[in-house]
Amino acid sequence: MNAPSSFDQNRPSSLQRTTTWLSRHLTLLTFIALIVAVIVGQFAPAFAVKMEPLGTQFVNLIKLFIPFIIFLTIVSGISGMSNLRKVGRIGVKALVYFEVVTTVSLAIGILLAYLVKPGRIDKTGLPIGDASKYTHAGAAGFDWSHFFATNLTLQVLILAIIVGIIVSVHPKREIIQGWLKPATHWVFVALRYVMYLAPVGAFGGMAFTIGKFGIRTLKPLAMLMATMYGTMLIFIFVVLGLILRYFKLNIWTYLKNIREEILIVLGTSSSEAALPSLMAKLEKMGCSQPVVGLVVPTGYSFNLDGTSIYLSMSVIFLAQLYNVPLSIGELLSILAILMITSKGAAGVTGSGFIVLASTLTAIQKIPVEGLAFLLAVDKFMSEARAITNIIGNGVATLVIAKSEHEFTPNIPSSPHDTPPPPA
Repeated sequence: MNAPSSFDQNRPSSLQRTTTWLSRHLTLLTFIALIVAVIVGQFAPAFAVKMEPLGTQFVNLIKLFIPFIIFLTIVSGISGMSNLRKVGRIGVKALVYFEVVTTVSLAIGILLAYLVKPGRIDKTGLPIGDASKYTHAGAAGFDWSHFFATNLTLQVLILAIIVGIIVSVHPKREIIQGWLKPATHWVFVALRYVMYLAPVGAFGGMAFTIGKFGIRTLKPLAMLMATMYGTMLIFIFVVLGLILRYFKLNIWTYLKNIREEILIVLGTSSSEAALPSLMAKLEKMGCSQPVVGLVVPTGYSFNLDGTSIYLSMSVIFLAQLYNVPLSIGELLSILAILMITSKGAAGVTGSGFIVLASTLTAIQKIPVEGLAFLLAVDKFMSEARAITNIIGNGVATLVIAKSEHEFTPNIPSSPHDTPPPPA
């Protein structure tokens, strides 16, 4: 038998060719999957509803990677920095940025809802959901201890920061770092293979949403939907766009580089589904590992721009729906209350509604029962919230990296230019 030629040895295997093709076309495949999902959900709703496990299992699979990626990235980043004061400065700067930008998003939500008046409609005939579990929880107030106890991302973040500091001063730091680097590499390699399932997950999530709730449910609350999505777009392209422009970055270039993550979030309605790949993408764009590791996970708990817009706009919508007049002082009070309560709208299923219910209870002027109307279209607005959240966290990371001189432009020509290792 003749020995294989050097050409045969260098020729990619069928698995390599398949993964390379998937990498190059993953964004297109995900987009096609979303279109097919809408069609299936509209014309075969019974079948579409059965596709829910495809979306939920994909998100659950991605979530398995999140604790490991956060821990490894942060420990590697902090232990590799010689100046721990800089780590603290990055953390403080990120928290200040989060507070300022989320306050702006809350104010924009209130302002545009007040100007457009999406709640000036007849309540008769509006679809109503069961909001009792949220109104009861909201009346008791938001449980911050439960929030921290169930927010795994925040727990891992705190643990990783502590371990990173310990490793940075450990006499065998270089040996430990030698273990961390390959571990981080192979976790991301495994994640890349899982991300090839993104079209399947996006199809399952979108098909279920359209099949179960139906596009027809949007008609009675079309003005609220249009106002919500329009406000999100204004926030992204005006507020975040100007912030990036100040730091000599372009919003369109940034969005182009994370287009795959945006489509995944659109299909699954979960910003967590794109958290690991967003972190990898931001590093490829030029952000240093410590900044990415500290800012992105923290932002997922405290920098919820899309959720903030949704919460503030929902309060004004319900006030208009029940013809409850609000003075300037009351609007400022709503803003102040949401500045605090909105920080708890992450990590717990349904926590956004609980925060909204607790806010309405604190105001004691708008009927909490109005949440039942929002439940009817919440699933369709969750995509906008999640997309705005992930875009906002990426912008925050770029801004902190630039301000700390931890940014080295290295935008790849293709979002998948790093091939997986040979099989």
